[in-house]
Amino acid sequence: MNRIFIVSFLILNSLLTLSCKDEKKEVVRKDDQTKRLEIASYPFPPDNVPTSERILLGKTLFFDPIVSGSNWISCASCHNPGLAWTDGLKTAVGHNMKILGKNTPTILNGAYGNKMFWDGRADNLEEQALGPITSPDEMNQNMEELILELKNIPGYKNLFSKAYPSEEISAATIGKAIASFERTIFSTESAFDRWKKGDKAALSESAQRGFTVFNGKANCSSCHQGEQFSDNGFHNIGLKNAVKEVGRFKIVPVKSMKGAFKTPGLRDVALTGPYMHDGSYTTLEEVIEHYDRGGDEKNNLDPNMLALKLTDQEKTDLVEFMKSLSGKRVSITIPEFPR
Repeated sequence: MNRIFIVSFLILNSLLTLSCKDEKKEVVRKDDQTKRLEIASYPFPPDNVPTSERILLGKTLFFDPIVSGSNWISCASCHNPGLAWTDGLKTAVGHNMKILGKNTPTILNGAYGNKMFWDGRADNLEEQALGPITSPDEMNQNMEELILELKNIPGYKNLFSKAYPSEEISAATIGKAIASFERTIFSTESAFDRWKKGDKAALSESAQRGFTVFNGKANCSSCHQGEQFSDNGFHNIGLKNAVKEVGRFKIVPVKSMKGAFKTPGLRDVALTGPYMHDGSYTTLEEVIEHYDRGGDEKNNLDPNMLALKLTDQEKTDLVEFMKSLSGKRVSITIPEFPR
């Protein structure tokens, strides 16, 4: 049984996760069970205001393997809701079972990010959504053929006309629809969040100590900061072969960006392994050991990468803190695919 089939099987048989946030802007959103008014706090571009129709279209395209050239791979093949919107693999598997070079990042809380992909080559979710679809190594789809195929399916024509009534089915509307759905994918309230709100029993003493180490001796918060625990920046953290892989330097050719990759957020981090852009670490304990020794490859290392000399207890406490950032799972229904 091949690996993509296994991932697809998990999508259909796992308890899938999705959550919502409070909104500032009134937006009507429709899920599979009900239509309700929500108040969203997430940002969105002015030319792609979220509506229930756009989110439903994007959700359908996200799960439908029609977007791949083989009609076998969907966005959810790598971003599986049952696996915290990742694939659980060291590095992704693409078209014709090709093993790719990068670990699949979660799309949780993507609405709050910018400069998508490990090297930041996409400026927003709309661009990010289209990248894998047309990549020969990933989904290997011919965009013109996909547009024609969607135009010839009455159900999709109806979904697009409701979502973008003044626009044709195009690469732009495909990207905007998928991005609209991706912006609704959030992590839920964690034990750490409840503790911050005043529930002193929500966080173990070990996790509380870990939070102190995180912000102090370990200096994790120099990069992992804010509500999403990411500065949305790019850093060379001393992974083996990082400089050879170039990283952000390919997009921004300045010396400090050679071997630099995007800082991932830490929400649900205990559920999103393997870790690092190359999937080189399987556990959070291994990640902490990497930082504790100040990285491996010292060439062009970020100035914040210093040996930490953490005690065993401090390492344990850090792991407990990171585990406290996981939220509860909420089920999501995969939509029917128009044909």
